[in-house]
Amino acid sequence: MSLRTLPLLFLNLGGEMLYILDQRLRAQNIPADKARKVLNDIISTMFNRKFMEELFKPQELYSKKALRTVYDRLAHASIMRLNQASMDKLYDLMTMAFKYQVLLCPRPKDVLLVTFNHLDAIKGFIQDSPAILQQVEETFQQLTDRYGGLSDGEFQLIRQTLLIFFQDLHIRVSIFLKDKVQNSNGRFVLPVSGPVPWGTEVPGLIRIFTDKGKEAKKVEFKHGGHYVTAPKEGSFELYGDRVLKLGTNMYSMNRPVETHMSGASKNLASRTQEIIAPNPLAKEELNFLARLMGGMEIKKPSGPEPGFRLNLFTTDEEEEQAALTRPEELSYEVINIQATQDQQRNKELARIMGEFEVTEQPKQSASKGDDLLAMMDGF
Repeated sequence: MSLRTLPLLFLNLGGEMLYILDQRLRAQNIPADKARKVLNDIISTMFNRKFMEELFKPQELYSKKALRTVYDRLAHASIMRLNQASMDKLYDLMTMAFKYQVLLCPRPKDVLLVTFNHLDAIKGFIQDSPAILQQVEETFQQLTDRYGGLSDGEFQLIRQTLLIFFQDLHIRVSIFLKDKVQNSNGRFVLPVSGPVPWGTEVPGLIRIFTDKGKEAKKVEFKHGGHYVTAPKEGSFELYGDRVLKLGTNMYSMNRPVETHMSGASKNLASRTQEIIAPNPLAKEELNFLARLMGGMEIKKPSGPEPGFRLNLFTTDEEEEQAALTRPEELSYEVINIQATQDQQRNKELARIMGEFEVTEQPKQSASKGDDLLAMMDGF
């Protein structure tokens, strides 16, 4: 397991979250000024300097539920609110999109280009906010400094760590199904065509050498694909042609996106449910959340600005039905961590969560997920 994986995981999932929210804000005809405020507030919180300092510290990946808690708070960093079903769908779309990108990376190192594609798009959301743009560019520089000199082997370990994190997720996404890059069981289809990784040759030739290192003969074979040589390597500079399209905004065209649990995922959920017995990593996960959320500075609204609810489904009825039919094991609402025995840590989390206080709209019922300690003690 690589200790350098968390920043890449967080930034890429965050980029996908912003793509989805931008598309839904446009689809629901949210006024431009409100939509801009939502994206600016989330991006400003996401790239907060203290938060980035914690994120870039070498550390292991934690559970999907722990990370989901961070994104739940991040999505509610502004005047927008999501209910449980919409938040579940948002997280499903985020994770499946990035899983697809990691699987299709031609080289392990290209996961960095995928990250840069996300950052490039995020910069496009905040062109009129130079202070926030500066935060994003500082993070880009941190990525270049931390990952620019890594070996291929280290990038392979990062990619393997990401694939282990995603290995049990097989949620069907309508865009992937329509584009025929995902099967009905939720598994992705790997292409047998297109450019080969930069620095490699098109398959189809075997060279045989003598014991003295001289080429003795060549043998050609049919590989069954339609491969071409990569035109050039993607740029790892602040501004440049990434070449690789993975990580760009697939929601830029208005396309409805639905998610469905595959049969495999439903069966797997019953076997992979997090254990209710005391978790030896519980304190570490609690410390992880406290550190990350302590670095997130939520700017509370300065005035009584009206908020609004965003629905990731076409209708409210679909949203309600999704909440009823989602397997309980796949809900991220409660983190299975026993926090009650560590009073000092509880006080620290209470202080941190005070900074994350969310003002609910009158028509919405308060969610159990609005209090981190309640979430952790839910069992």
